[in-house]
Amino acid sequence: MDSISREELKILIDHETDRCISIFLPTYRAGTEMQQNQIRFRNLLRTTEDKLQAGNLRPQEVKTLLEPAQALASNIPFWRRQGDGLAVFLSSGLFRSYCLPLLFEELILIGNRFHIKPLLPLLQGEELFYVLALSQNSVRLFEGTKFSVKEIELTGLPRNVSAAAANDEPEKQVRFHTGAAGGGERGALISGHGSEVEDGKENIMKFFRQIDKGLHNFRKGERAPLILACVDYLYPLYKEINTCPALLEKRISGNPEAMSPDNLHRQAWQIVAPLFEKTVDDALSLYRQSSGTGLTSRDVKEIVTAARHGRVGLLFVAREHRPGGTMSGPGGEAPPQNVAADSEDLPDAAAVHTFLNGGSVLALPRERMPETGALAAVFRY
Repeated sequence: MDSISREELKILIDHETDRCISIFLPTYRAGTEMQQNQIRFRNLLRTTEDKLQAGNLRPQEVKTLLEPAQALASNIPFWRRQGDGLAVFLSSGLFRSYCLPLLFEELILIGNRFHIKPLLPLLQGEELFYVLALSQNSVRLFEGTKFSVKEIELTGLPRNVSAAAANDEPEKQVRFHTGAAGGGERGALISGHGSEVEDGKENIMKFFRQIDKGLHNFRKGERAPLILACVDYLYPLYKEINTCPALLEKRISGNPEAMSPDNLHRQAWQIVAPLFEKTVDDALSLYRQSSGTGLTSRDVKEIVTAARHGRVGLLFVAREHRPGGTMSGPGGEAPPQNVAADSEDLPDAAAVHTFLNGGSVLALPRERMPETGALAAVFRY
């Protein structure tokens, strides 16, 4: 599956032209239904073609515009690796497709900007975390969200204790045998050229210090939680040299060499989910405390205007909202498969401008929204 960085999101947000096409499709990962993914995508492209031609675009122009998407529809290997949803963004100057672990409603939108609000649950900064899978024999770093995890390539760091020891003292080549596969644990066995137990511990500490320094340079003030996955006897050693204030007390216990990324992700999410839930609770509490002060609103047009001017510090968006309201007309519902080129989905616009101006966006189920409606906001001033 794919992931979407904030840099990629900004590319989508900043892109503006006459015809920006956003296509969302729920997809099946396996089973006989998986064969329907490709067929339903072709059907959506035919619908898109009809809408473009209805907008006075010549057939050849439509063919040229949709060519990258038509090529994707014929890419058989692509359709063998699907997530829960497919998002496609297409214009005359840009084409992006993402297989994502998020179930979308089937949707086609054509406007002067891409429709990115369905992606917001994947990109809430408050739901980003890291897992450091550490043993004497290896080190791996993972970046995770509620929906996915990906390994971060580490460069310029020793891959194990022996390599770290060799950097400083080539004559000492210490080997370590970590806990048994499956998470079992036994004491470290040290062997080498006359090394003592304390020498072995010092080599571990050298290794950990280099890892900690590398993480410090990588994170550069990042506040996302860091979870350590290691056998129990390594945790106090790493904690002793750790300089990352976001390292959590709770950890994943066991030999991480025997754990798959999915396994690490599942255990990590159980640790961080309560923290992120508290973030939502605190945001809702802030909204309630600010009510009646003039710093909150549920008026869609007021919020969009404030977001454009950088006044929105915290935005709540109902996930189930369907496009329809525009700045140039009443907020009635429009056909869900189309938004005219001169219209704008207001909750989408509010989320975009809040994000670009450094505010926080929380996409919540409608029943958790602080107010009825598609939007609610806390203003900065």
